[in-house]
Amino acid sequence: MFVDEVSIKVEAGSGGDGATSFRREKYEPEGGPNGGDGGPGGDVILTVDEGLNTLLEFREKKFYQAESGENGQEKNKHGKGGEDLIIEVPPGTVVYDNETGEVMADMTAEGDELVVAEGGRGGRGNARFKSSTRQAPRFSENGEPGEKKEFKLELKLLADVGLVGFPNVGKSTLISSVSAAKPEIGNYHFTTVEPNLGVVKTGNYGSFVMADVPGLIEGAHSGVGLGDDFLRHLERTKVILHVLDVSGFEGRDPIEDFEVINEELEKFNSKLSQRPQIVAANKMDLPAAKENIDEVKKELEKEGYEVFPISAVTGQGIDELIKAVDKLVQKTEEAVETEIGDEDKEVVIKGPQPAGEEDEFEIIKRDDLYIVKGEEIERKVAMVDLTNEDSAYHFARRLQEMGIEDALKEHGINDGDTVKIGEVEFEYFEE
Repeated sequence: MFVDEVSIKVEAGSGGDGATSFRREKYEPEGGPNGGDGGPGGDVILTVDEGLNTLLEFREKKFYQAESGENGQEKNKHGKGGEDLIIEVPPGTVVYDNETGEVMADMTAEGDELVVAEGGRGGRGNARFKSSTRQAPRFSENGEPGEKKEFKLELKLLADVGLVGFPNVGKSTLISSVSAAKPEIGNYHFTTVEPNLGVVKTGNYGSFVMADVPGLIEGAHSGVGLGDDFLRHLERTKVILHVLDVSGFEGRDPIEDFEVINEELEKFNSKLSQRPQIVAANKMDLPAAKENIDEVKKELEKEGYEVFPISAVTGQGIDELIKAVDKLVQKTEEAVETEIGDEDKEVVIKGPQPAGEEDEFEIIKRDDLYIVKGEEIERKVAMVDLTNEDSAYHFARRLQEMGIEDALKEHGINDGDTVKIGEVEFEYFEE
């Protein structure tokens, strides 16, 4: 089964908790702190495997979780880091953030990698909190929770040539006759309900990859019929091979068919209509085709298209067609950039934050509830043990250092009001 669009959830590993311990030796019963740090959680990483060509695996399994880090131990023993979780995807996979719709990556080459969820930092052991004024810290940090993400994977096939045309014009027969692809073939509409890939040998050890896209009909760009589920697979192709039933066997005009399909390509993505295109006038083994071919060639060649009369059933004209397609593939730019979604959509690549920006925060007031948002402060509150008095006091000091307490006062906070940071809520009382 061919699957080309799925949504999955991932969770990176949480960091291990830091340890709270003190040296207990024969001649030093009350030694200094020696609690070790927790290990970092594993990341969730997507990587391209050229041996894959479908997203079928993700249809059955929707949730993936990386390993968490181990807790720190006494005697300054740090916890082991969690193993990264590697998830393999086929080349041509576009990754979208489900929440924002933003493109996270377009993964096309073997070995491409994307960290989609980062593991949590390990909590610091109490040995880390020793200072000249705090000789015996009786608290440590919890491990930071791993990131949780939900995103969509969308596969766009990587092929040199894309076959287009109305249903039942002979695309499947053509790809089966020129390659080892074995699509289902039948004399009814929508025999092909999933894309098929075939490698076409061209002599002198040359070859190109051809994709048979399920038959299009008017309105396909907006999802009519099999619609835009499969039009996306044409976006990466270098050349479009337009197959026409020149016999008009089903009462359709081949020239009108040609115009309708090209209009659908234009409406789905205007750059598709600009791709180099060759016309295969198929079913020349039928008498009506011989009557129509001159008019079809006259009209389409007038518009600048090369037209090759063929019969996918008998093999007539196939060699000449393949040579012409191969020549055009070689002339076309080596890589056709993908236009993801709307062609004017900006793809944002996030780089590292400027120095100091990680401490930025904002405060949202809702009656007597004060919500503090900020990447760094939310990370810190997730790692603090608020049940430990010393740990809670240390965290309160951090709020002061970051300027959060002063900001809360500026927003009019009073004793007894609730402060929410991340998933943690607590009552505010001024010291």
